Amino acid sequence: MIPLSTVIFDVMKKDLRFRLVFLVDEEGMLLREFLHSKGISKRTLTATKYEGGHLTVNGHEQNVRHRLQLGDEVAIIFPPEQPSEGLHPEDGPLDIVYEDEAILILNKPPGQSTIPSRDHPGGTVANYVAGKFVRDGLPATVHVVTRLDKDTSGLICIAKNRHIHHLLSEQMVSSGFHRQYVAIVEGWVKENCFTIEQPIGRKDGSIIERMVREDGQFARTDVEVQHHFEKEGHALTRIALVLHTGRTHQIRVHLQWAGYPLAGDDLYGGTEHWIGRQALHCATLSFRHPLTGADIQFDSDMPADMQNISRIR
Repeated sequence: MIPLSTVIFDVMKKDLRFRLVFLVDEEGMLLREFLHSKGISKRTLTATKYEGGHLTVNGHEQNVRHRLQLGDEVAIIFPPEQPSEGLHPEDGPLDIVYEDEAILILNKPPGQSTIPSRDHPGGTVANYVAGKFVRDGLPATVHVVTRLDKDTSGLICIAKNRHIHHLLSEQMVSSGFHRQYVAIVEGWVKENCFTIEQPIGRKDGSIIERMVREDGQFARTDVEVQHHFEKEGHALTRIALVLHTGRTHQIRVHLQWAGYPLAGDDLYGGTEHWIGRQALHCATLSFRHPLTGADIQFDSDMPADMQNISRIR
């Protein structure tokens, strides 16, 4: 593997800043108005102007008050991005499901944190992605669109640019971004399909735990039963879940509230007798591609430790 220090020198030799190119299909618009119609925010334009980006029309740099003509070619070259001080690029394995110039889809194993923290400053998905960007010569930082808890496995979406992150975040707000999980819970879930709509907030006296509470944030989780089974005389249920909101520990808190804690989730009422981590896996991500508008979907099989629980009756 190429040392990071070797590649950092190489980055300076070529311009791999993220860029978008558009053809003008309407006469007389201001450049600012045209770019806003393409989803470029005012904040992004400001950053482009003052942080090392460029706006060009037919190859010539222009300001946002430039009036466009039909057929003009508009390019926005986004400014280079730097990782935050707490994010150090590292060499490490990444299970890449899909990658293009805008997004990176990864399959995260259980036991790995998504982003650095005081307890886990290195070895995270973000550290390894930052290292990959350096090796690839990309002047970009890591924008985590969908984050998973350390012991939750499955699909994660990373944006390669803050504009792409902005577009995907808007999809999440408008319910255009779908996340489906599979889980194994303790107990025999009686209803085949139901929705949990309960507000979630921080548990008093804890900086980690959340709970259902009236003054919490709105949260909605759809639940569908896939399979009932028994292990050592104990009832267990495999379920599929769809998140409509993204509150911290949402699935874990909602299932505890419903009386069906995740197997292995000792923080929220489960037992580690069958599995040493919460039996939760992000199995599907589906959304519109932020550049092409095409509907795309990615799937990930349930990992071996969760499959092993289902096999033993």
